[in-house]
Amino acid sequence: MDRLSGLDASFLYLETPAQLMHVCAVMVLDPATMTAPYSFEGLQREIDLRVRDVPAFTRKVRGVPLGLDHPVWVQDKAFDIERHVHRLALPTPGGYPELMDLCAHLASLPLDRSRPLWEMWVIEGYDDGRVVVFAKMHHATVDGVSGANLVSHLCSVEPDAAPMVSEHPAPPRDPGRGELLGRAVIGTAARPVTLVKVLKPSAQLVTKSIGRARRGTAMAAPFSAPRTSFNGTITSHRSIAMADLDLDEIRRIKKVTGTTVNDVVLAVAGGALRAYLDERDELPESSLLATVPVSVRDSSRRSTGANKVSALFTKLGTDVADPLERLHMLAERNQHAKEHHNAISADALQDWAEFAAPRTFGLAVRAYANLRLAERHPVVHNLVISNVPGPPIPLYFMGARIDALCPLGPVFHGAGLNITVMSNAGQMHVGAIACRESMPDTDALVRHFPDELARLSEAVAAGSPADAR
Repeated sequence: MDRLSGLDASFLYLETPAQLMHVCAVMVLDPATMTAPYSFEGLQREIDLRVRDVPAFTRKVRGVPLGLDHPVWVQDKAFDIERHVHRLALPTPGGYPELMDLCAHLASLPLDRSRPLWEMWVIEGYDDGRVVVFAKMHHATVDGVSGANLVSHLCSVEPDAAPMVSEHPAPPRDPGRGELLGRAVIGTAARPVTLVKVLKPSAQLVTKSIGRARRGTAMAAPFSAPRTSFNGTITSHRSIAMADLDLDEIRRIKKVTGTTVNDVVLAVAGGALRAYLDERDELPESSLLATVPVSVRDSSRRSTGANKVSALFTKLGTDVADPLERLHMLAERNQHAKEHHNAISADALQDWAEFAAPRTFGLAVRAYANLRLAERHPVVHNLVISNVPGPPIPLYFMGARIDALCPLGPVFHGAGLNITVMSNAGQMHVGAIACRESMPDTDALVRHFPDELARLSEAVAAGSPADAR
């Protein structure tokens, strides 16, 4: 029996008709590299062959009687690839705007919980005869790193090579109702003991955090973000946009300035957000605050669970006009945030998530949305920004070269914008997804990313502050 961790299960409880908790990816493929001519039937058949022995693709969620414990994964004995891999064609003229509109529509649809929690939509008729795969997988199944690992099950480094990953864990077994109930009762009885173990280090953390705040070395605090047009109650409608950045240029800036790739990415994002808000006369005086997911996979003590993540808060310097000054400020803030984050147990978020009660958690989320509480209390954070490391070499999906691989995370009530960047074969692909009602034209934000990278590059080359916007 494979029980969901508290953190994995929390993504199920957080989901509402408007707050959809799946992660997406847009893969733009060049079918010219395929060893056999492209056909949807052939692609679907090959995907079926490769996912059959990967439990993450063939398991589904089963609830525990009376909701006494987190759900478990069980094997879907009626697994059918036709329920997961679908075919669509873009409307004429089949360009970027049509692709983004279609992907936004697909991202707005919930996954069917009676089946394994993933889907792929093969989209034909894109620019220059390319094929696009729009993939969705529930966050209960993957985080950024495990999602990239799952993609590797379907990819290879040569058009006709085997997948990069060939070893898979055994599929989960289907327990009886009595076993589920018995384990749930035992787990419930043990929770007070577990709570005591979690409380002590958490109390120590609060004390240390207060000390860091007094010394000015703490990470940015939640509930200190200014309110923007994308910080409110969200709907299920989405808008999506993508852009590409030159990874070599980002690395050059990193080397010259003594910062990190993540510092440069966040500085560019801060500049793009500043430009977007300034165009709309919405630029707040104080800096936007971002939540940055951090993988703790290498330091976690837990051997189970798909999500092994923590998070830190950082201010993006949207109140600073000069890109080089913003980068240096972010680098210093990020160093403090990392040191603060490293003082927190890698499993702290996962430990506390174990106490998320299935029924009350879900009811609380729905009440929060229905009462529009995100618009009444101080803004927790403005958006989520994720940086997912990708492969440094070209990859091939079922033999088709991947020209672009752009991940998209979920958006939340109170933070209706998510920006995810992923490196791939010398490019940094930027994906933005937002609630359509609060950000109808996500491309109006994303198109500033290349411009802001160019401004930062010019400022670095000049070695002096660039002209303020």
